[in-house]
Amino acid sequence: QVQLVESGGGLVQAGGSLRLSCAASGRTFSSYAMGWFRQAPGKERELVAAINWTGTTTNYKDSVKGRFTISRDNVKNTVWLQMNSLKPEDTAVYYCAAAPTKVTWAENDYTYWGQGTQVTVSS
Repeated sequence: QVQLVESGGGLVQAGGSLRLSCAASGRTFSSYAMGWFRQAPGKERELVAAINWTGTTTNYKDSVKGRFTISRDNVKNTVWLQMNSLKPEDTAVYYCAAAPTKVTWAENDYTYWGQGTQVTVSS
């Protein structure tokens, strides 16, 4: 089992950057695939970025490709989401999640969740 705590959200102007962090507890962090999801008001939750257990493979939602970067450090038990060139449509609550498998891009595989951090992008 793993517990997840996100940080780094906030208010930023369009075109700005934010870096979200997700600190994980538990000795088996390195065996989990990790993902960042977001949910905007009135919209369904969506997978934004995902990374495999070793950090060697990543996958992104089309609308964030080239702007967002997911990374992880299995020694520090942390996963990050670097968000550049932010747009107002990126405004959402961002969640870190873990899947008990080495690699997955399937949303239903993610079973452990953080509490979320708000990202607001002003125009």
